[in-house]
Amino acid sequence: MRCFTICLEQRYTPVQDRDSPTLYGMLLNSYRGIGSATYEKPFHNISEVTITFCRTGGKGGVFLSYIFVLDTNKQPLNPVHPGWARKLLSSGRAAVYKRYPFTIILKVAVPNADVQPLRLKIDPGSKTTGLAIVNDDTGDVPFAAELEHRGQRIKKSMDSRRAVRRSRRNRKTRYRKPRFLNRKRKEGWLPPSLRSRVENIETWIRRLRSLCPITAISLELVKFDTQKLQNPEISGIEYQQGELQGYEVREYLLEKFGRKCVYCGVENVPLQIEHIVPKARGGSNRVSNLTLACEPCNKRKGNQTAKEFGHPKVQAQAKKPLKDTAAVNTTRWALYRRIKATGLPVEVGTGSRTKYNRSIRKLPKTHWLDAACVGASTPELLKVEGIRPLVITAMGRGSRQMCRVDKYGFPRTSAKKNKRVRGFQTGDMVKAVVPTGKNAGTYIGRVAIRSNGSFDIKTKSGKIQGISYRYCQMLQRTDGYAY
Repeated sequence: MRCFTICLEQRYTPVQDRDSPTLYGMLLNSYRGIGSATYEKPFHNISEVTITFCRTGGKGGVFLSYIFVLDTNKQPLNPVHPGWARKLLSSGRAAVYKRYPFTIILKVAVPNADVQPLRLKIDPGSKTTGLAIVNDDTGDVPFAAELEHRGQRIKKSMDSRRAVRRSRRNRKTRYRKPRFLNRKRKEGWLPPSLRSRVENIETWIRRLRSLCPITAISLELVKFDTQKLQNPEISGIEYQQGELQGYEVREYLLEKFGRKCVYCGVENVPLQIEHIVPKARGGSNRVSNLTLACEPCNKRKGNQTAKEFGHPKVQAQAKKPLKDTAAVNTTRWALYRRIKATGLPVEVGTGSRTKYNRSIRKLPKTHWLDAACVGASTPELLKVEGIRPLVITAMGRGSRQMCRVDKYGFPRTSAKKNKRVRGFQTGDMVKAVVPTGKNAGTYIGRVAIRSNGSFDIKTKSGKIQGISYRYCQMLQRTDGYAY
């Protein structure tokens, strides 16, 4: 980025006078910073911070990503090289503001900073959305991420809740009355599993705008022809006919499979409609996923796919589900309207344009590189070598379930109490330094709170139980996402 032309070998001696030039001020045309109340904040956490980056190639090197910078009034400035961020932290002129994405905050205000406009590019997907921040002038990619959605988990949870609700009705126990055609949905309504995808992207647009000077957005607005995906030769009136033209489902299956069980070949017995890929394993009710089986074979197959049951030829007849395609088609305009409401100029690109931009630059196909190549504004040279995207997984913000139950459905824990205990909440990222005892050591991970103040910490190596809150130090509060 063009503002980082100061020689790295220039020496700098920290001074105590608040009105003296700061290190960041030297980067921004020797700006004289003005102190604020945050100047007096302790920065004991600075010594614990490590910013890692790799160097490849020549002397200049290539690093993993830039570091976001805020001034003391939380106004976004130009992202900086990790080396400069390390100098700012070690000299005491900045403190860690956020760990994911890594952001530092200066101890001074920079009211007239010369910030460079950046463009946020988005490649929306059903399961994973690619995000990339690109400098249109230089081709730099200060930040890249892949956002993993939780739409399927939401759908599974709602199916489970519906099954429990219907079970209570059948047992004549206390239940919620059925709701059928007794309420009106708002215009633009989306099911929760799809709405979460749109809101996840909207959340990260808002967060990234607060961390860096984003002045424009590029969005891949793609639409899939679901019928052409199944039959590339389809045309004209064939779009209106479909696979079941002139048949009912049962008659069609009997005709297709010769009125016999596809697994054992038995004839002249009652046949059952059976799912090639069980619905519990992600199968659908599409006619291509249905087949005929006798009762003994259907029971023996159970929850297996046809391939696992020893019939790969039957499995090959099942067409690939179109859930992901339908999710993208359904949410594309809702996402566009949400982004348009931000007030930023929105550039729209097609999937073919993205593929063309990626191909001529000889880039591999990944979600974040697709995002960097969205739209006609893509710079001729994209500096993506060595960039490692931040993987963001949507986790939600807890559960509405009041208590845990045993395998019989009876409560095994007490009802929910305080959401916070001793200032901590389940999901917070903490650092625990335990001086003595069987758990002596240093642990960094997500905390699960208990009302007695004895917490569990989930680290990369496993789960550590019985850590007192006194040994825990907050690193980052839970925000509904895992990194």
